[in-house]
Amino acid sequence: MGQHITSLPALACFRFAAELESFSKAADRLNLTHGAVSRAVRLLEDDLGTPLFERRNRAVFLTDAGRRLAQVVARGLGEIEDEVQRIKEKHANAPITVSCEPTLMMRWLIPRMPQFHAAHPAAEVRLLAGGGPVTFGSGIDLAIRRNDFTWPDTYFSQHLFDEQIGPVCRPDMAAVFFGADRIHMNAKLLHTRTRPSAWTTWAEIIGDTHRSGNGQDFEHFYFSLQAAVAGLGVAIGPWQLVQNDIRDGLLVAPQGFHEDGSAYFLLSARELQSGSVSEMFGDWLRAVLCDESTPPNVEAQDDRRK
Repeated sequence: MGQHITSLPALACFRFAAELESFSKAADRLNLTHGAVSRAVRLLEDDLGTPLFERRNRAVFLTDAGRRLAQVVARGLGEIEDEVQRIKEKHANAPITVSCEPTLMMRWLIPRMPQFHAAHPAAEVRLLAGGGPVTFGSGIDLAIRRNDFTWPDTYFSQHLFDEQIGPVCRPDMAAVFFGADRIHMNAKLLHTRTRPSAWTTWAEIIGDTHRSGNGQDFEHFYFSLQAAVAGLGVAIGPWQLVQNDIRDGLLVAPQGFHEDGSAYFLLSARELQSGSVSEMFGDWLRAVLCDESTPPNVEAQDDRRK
């Protein structure tokens, strides 16, 4: 075993003191005091048993031994810093897996992913369908979830958008299913097992009486929305899930949209590392949501309720 040499912080102090030939300038570079740098250099000199600087008239000058050591230290610490940076960059650019609720992923996220890849061609994002509670460290890096369950306080969460819902149907069926200010009693209501209280929530929002008859149940939200596109009935459509269909003329929302009190969040095990693919994805996600249009008729609906 070789003899232990002083600590890396002392070598770092010596490195900058040697490069600048000034303890004061080295202290400024390292955000330390002049005394701290002077003591670190003195510790290194005591370990080596020889002076590394000549001290004359408040100035310092490298000795021959100091000059030789400075070259080795600068090269060694420089290689360490380069390798640390390479490790950081490799980790930051590592592929990430994003878990997202299936219907949101299918109808909103996937159609927008080409925008992310165009902006970040070197970043790799893998999408995984999933809902409800999520455990990180099991192959999942980020999760997009509606706050209809409680996640651990230790999770880092970022608000994405407030949920806004409204009844939707095929445009040519609007006159059949909707009257002046409410849904016709004979309109078929499309339900989904993944959000069974959707129609009850809508009735509470608009102050109407909920009716459960004359309907059809579907296993997932996506199927109920597709049934609405097909003209089978009226579905509750969250804005993020139906805005593309409304824009393309496949669906209409005669009664507009209202917030239902829930919201979506981006979850992670800890705060996103600066420069990482996770941070890029989170920043892009919020920017896309900020740029997108708001639901139609929301203000008019709110005015009618006042």
